[in-house]
Amino acid sequence: MRWTAREGASLDRREFGRLAGGGALAACAAELVAGPAPSAAPAPANVPGRALMKVGTQHDSSDETLAVLAALGVNHVCSRLPSPRLDEHWSVEGLTRLRERIEMPGIMLGQSPEREREIDDLCRMIRNASRAGIPALKYNMSVLGVVRTEPTTGRGGARYSTFKYDQARQEPPLTEAGPVPPEVYWERITYFLDRVIPVAEEGKVRLACHPHDPGMPPGRGYRGVHTVLGSVEGLKRFVEIHASEYHGLNFCQGTVAEMLDDPGREIFDVIRYFGLRKKIFNVHFRNIQGRFLDFRETFIDDGDVDMLAALRVYKEVGYDGMLMPDHVPRITGDTEGAQAFAYTFGYIKALMRAVDEEPARTAQARLR
Repeated sequence: MRWTAREGASLDRREFGRLAGGGALAACAAELVAGPAPSAAPAPANVPGRALMKVGTQHDSSDETLAVLAALGVNHVCSRLPSPRLDEHWSVEGLTRLRERIEMPGIMLGQSPEREREIDDLCRMIRNASRAGIPALKYNMSVLGVVRTEPTTGRGGARYSTFKYDQARQEPPLTEAGPVPPEVYWERITYFLDRVIPVAEEGKVRLACHPHDPGMPPGRGYRGVHTVLGSVEGLKRFVEIHASEYHGLNFCQGTVAEMLDDPGREIFDVIRYFGLRKKIFNVHFRNIQGRFLDFRETFIDDGDVDMLAALRVYKEVGYDGMLMPDHVPRITGDTEGAQAFAYTFGYIKALMRAVDEEPARTAQARLR
């Protein structure tokens, strides 16, 4: 399992406020999302006006990168922390500076007393995050990690991350967790949520879970693991385990699109379902080509999903969090994907500008 945190205070150490004009930094424990503390629900989404979401990133937070992001107008950042365990970096003081990604295998392996110790540590992290003014933590409950097959060639020779289930080599046949049938996976997820959600509620810290990437075929799974959070129905069941405003999703649009037979048509109703229930805490804004069990990750404007239409739906449901590119295609000579990310940030900002201006254009058209 991987854990992430979300911070609401700017970092003096990074001078992020100076570089980015006062934007907030979100650091990671599994993956951290930063932004202002949760506020009252926004006005009904169909009311004309500006979109409430922000463009953000979840990668490097070095001084050099922050300067580039500031120039690109990206003022919300999800960065990494230097410590993988509960130590001084997870103190309240440490959390006000940064947060980090950690792996805690006992939780997902169902081991005890390791599971108890790890959940106790996570509860302390949630409490410390609350005291440090961090409004949300992002995490995943994955055994497999992100599974892919060989990349394929996309636009202009770029390399697209690809998954074809029939070509995936299931070696060794089982993971360290052994067979994980659906009922076992749900037991472990529910046990974890029963422990941490009350702590999150007490501290008013939203916990945003990333879906399983990719979903695997029901009844077959992958290497003995059945990805219960790899389908829309599974995500619906997940958010209903606890009726809490602090229990929701790191809504990876790319991953959710990977679950669908017709992403270009189906994704919008999925956004509406979770968005109207206020279960979307942040968004990985990514496009794909293909369908369930056979897809590849594309440039944001080269996939099957109309991303402008998707952004309109986020506005419609009143989503006010970050839109972050999580992955980008690999371009020859593009160190660390800097050019591909810059292109994606610019595209997202242009989409947001277009959506913001639509009410004005509609009003002007009515006057003619």
